[in-house]
Amino acid sequence: MEYNNLPAKRLNDPVGEDKPQIFRTLRNIDLNLLTIFEAVYVHKGIVNAAKILNLTPSAISQSIQKLRAIFPDPLFIRKGQGVTPTAYATHLHEYISQGLESILGALDLTGSYDKQRTITIGTSPSVGVLVMPTIYKAVKEHSPQLLLRNIPVSEPETQLAQFQTDLIIDSNNFSARALGQNVLYADTLVLVCRQHHPALGQPLTIENLRSYEHSSFMTEGQTMNLLRQRIDEIFPERQVSFSSYNMFTMASLIGSSDMLCVMPARLFTLLCKCWPLQSIPLPQLNTECIEISLHYNKLSLRDPVLENVINVIRQAF
Repeated sequence: MEYNNLPAKRLNDPVGEDKPQIFRTLRNIDLNLLTIFEAVYVHKGIVNAAKILNLTPSAISQSIQKLRAIFPDPLFIRKGQGVTPTAYATHLHEYISQGLESILGALDLTGSYDKQRTITIGTSPSVGVLVMPTIYKAVKEHSPQLLLRNIPVSEPETQLAQFQTDLIIDSNNFSARALGQNVLYADTLVLVCRQHHPALGQPLTIENLRSYEHSSFMTEGQTMNLLRQRIDEIFPERQVSFSSYNMFTMASLIGSSDMLCVMPARLFTLLCKCWPLQSIPLPQLNTECIEISLHYNKLSLRDPVLENVINVIRQAF
């Protein structure tokens, strides 16, 4: 393996200033050569590296020659039946091996690489407060290296179709065939008022309850529109004087006024610990329910890590 008369051009030769330095540098390197370098370094020989990479020894030798043209060093010296790395090659190995490890961790093609990765889950504030503690506990018990990121839901179908988020959890049903769905749980609905509300001292009839102002937290979506229609049938001609996307704002308002609001029972159980709220028994409403579902892009099932997270979340509920 000759290493005399190396080309004069090196990576640190000055080039045009029109591109960032990192791209100018990497442009001069065939990154496949770094894999070959590592194979020769780790297996201490060209023949052994050729067997591991399923290449010919000649191809390995040619690649080492190309590397010698890039780096100011012979990299490997013949020793017996193998080669021994130079001090410069050992220096390179420390950085190249770390870089390849990072790349493998980012790609994680098999789902078995034990590296950190962020899983993004979109929810509304009211759904997130109910599901994220359970999801966090389940995912961390099964895959402690994963990081979870909770983001708002704006256009759920677009967010999933364009892979802007890994998962979405909400009450909608989507028609797109590319999206998968699993119902996590169903929740009954309750009518909520503040404690000591004047309606509690009267007969709890639809007529009496309809006379008070109502608030609505319903968001846009096919499922919610159908549910809103059924609620309107229970409370015909009710006066909805306030609406909000944030159920915590709703709870604060209900706790300080005579306004009434329909909300999921699980959310009421949580919010009544923070505000002076009380549920009003109403059989016509209590038979209604809302389903909270996990949504994902079906192409995500090709990712073993994400597929595993989906299964873990499903089993947690």
